[in-house]
Amino acid sequence: MATQHGNPMPNTVSIARTVSVHPKPTIQPPSKLLELSNLDRQCPALMYLVFFYTSPRRSSLGHVFDGLKSGLEETLNAWYPSAGRLRRDPKDGNKLNIRCNNEGAVMVEASTRVKIKELGELSEYTEFFENLVYKPPLADEDFSGMPLVVVQCMQVTRFGCGGFSIGIGISHSLFDGPAAYNFLSAWSSNSAVSKEKKGIEVPLPVHDRGKLLFFTSQAQRDNPASGKKSPNQATTRATAIDHLYQLIMSTATDPNGSLSSTGCMRFVHKTFHLSGEALESLKKRCISEKKESFSCSSFEVVAAHIWKARTKALGIKKETMACLQFPVDVRNKMSLPLSRGFTGNAYVLASVMLTCKELEQSSYEGIARKIRAAKNSVNEEYVKAYIQALQGSQENNSLPPLKELTIVSDWTRMPFHRVDFLGEEAVYVSPLVPPVQQVACLMQNPRDNKGIDIRIGLFPHIVDAFSSYLTTLES
Repeated sequence: MATQHGNPMPNTVSIARTVSVHPKPTIQPPSKLLELSNLDRQCPALMYLVFFYTSPRRSSLGHVFDGLKSGLEETLNAWYPSAGRLRRDPKDGNKLNIRCNNEGAVMVEASTRVKIKELGELSEYTEFFENLVYKPPLADEDFSGMPLVVVQCMQVTRFGCGGFSIGIGISHSLFDGPAAYNFLSAWSSNSAVSKEKKGIEVPLPVHDRGKLLFFTSQAQRDNPASGKKSPNQATTRATAIDHLYQLIMSTATDPNGSLSSTGCMRFVHKTFHLSGEALESLKKRCISEKKESFSCSSFEVVAAHIWKARTKALGIKKETMACLQFPVDVRNKMSLPLSRGFTGNAYVLASVMLTCKELEQSSYEGIARKIRAAKNSVNEEYVKAYIQALQGSQENNSLPPLKELTIVSDWTRMPFHRVDFLGEEAVYVSPLVPPVQQVACLMQNPRDNKGIDIRIGLFPHIVDAFSSYLTTLES
């Protein structure tokens, strides 16, 4: 069930110093322009994570900060775009690219007298968490000049608690989730905070966008508006984008639709825990509904469950189309797979669409099969079509809060709590409010390696209903 928390903590965070962190001068990284693909340009905003370490430490805040700073300096030699800046290129249609100019990442040293235990259950987001990250001022609205990596090292010292939090912001134009996990793992292994290096194996970073950039260049040269069929155009359709347009058009023409009724509503961010036992119970529903055995993954059955529960909680009309979308990693979906160390955004959305009546009446097995089919439909031609469809779209153009659209993102293969910045696993890693607030993120739970935490943004009026449908396993 969703955990509860008390009143928000006061803003009692004191900043001691702010420093720019550059690659160690022993190796000078190249100064160059890193061209981004259309997948990178979708969301240049900073994505924030807060790592909590509760074990009291004898080291001073300054010692911990300097150790992390030294590790970041070493890491930036190989991960040099992280020390660059986003820049618009007038020669490239004013598109965002990364200028690798070694301006540096930003680290902030801060402290508070608040105890970690006063924050309540760390899995449950509170507004106080926003004080545990550094948010650089934007010179303008196009993200030019914004640091691509920002870090705030926070000590929690009141009454001898001695715990730490490390809040990290990384531009989504720089890395996707798997690349961010590799970057943080490389940084933690280089950190001087822990005396014993654990020899974490991190693939060497490959920053060139490769074939994804080639598809982007093709999309820029082609002009679909001309009505002429280009030989470079994909032979398939990007189903997820077609479904999204269909939803937007149908709600835009409905005076009582999502765009008019939810545009100004605030989200409540809740965390729900599904135990390993609950997951097995859901999986059994896939194999018990028919004599033919069907083995579904945890993601497939949880995504189906969330889609059913959210749509039912919203009370959408049965004849209305409802859509489930989820990111698919395309590193191994290309004819020549991308390098394991590829650092750019290598995901596209896959999509399933049903009427609300069909969704309600569908079995878990039926929905899981459709989710698997949508994922399997993602191949190189789909990626090419997706990149072409993004051409001309505005960067950082967040999705409207459509009731009919459920988005589920799988983070379970990125165990961020195992990134041992301080020589130990974090007791919890909490994402802050994402640009698309209604996304449901599936995360590992450090205390239950067989269960899953679900962080999701909900409209306030459906929190109780969603919680009931989700936790009773009957939707």
